[in-house]
Amino acid sequence: QVQLVESGGGLVQAGGSLRLSCAASGRTSSIYAMGWFRQTPGKEREFVARILWSVPSTYYADSVKGRFTISRDNAKNTLYLQMNSLKPEDTAVYYCATETYGSRTYNYWGQGTQVTVSS
Repeated sequence: QVQLVESGGGLVQAGGSLRLSCAASGRTSSIYAMGWFRQTPGKEREFVARILWSVPSTYYADSVKGRFTISRDNAKNTLYLQMNSLKPEDTAVYYCATETYGSRTYNYWGQGTQVTVSS
């Protein structure tokens, strides 16, 4: 199993920046990819960004492209999401998730961290 713990959420004004972190522990050698998702009340969870764990491949939702950057530190088993030029519509609970080899889906999730962007 893989355990994930997010941190770094908070309250920021529109146009500001935040960096989220997600620390992975457990069977980290089984990680194939990691991603960030977000969810607001009454809406489905939304994909934000994805990164492969062993090669530098990244993917972004159109809504965050050019403003958010996903990265990882394999030595620290930590995933990051640098969020710049934040907008009120970025307000959500942000979750990190991992896809392990052979799973073909995100099978481990963190508990989430709240990001609130004020206008």
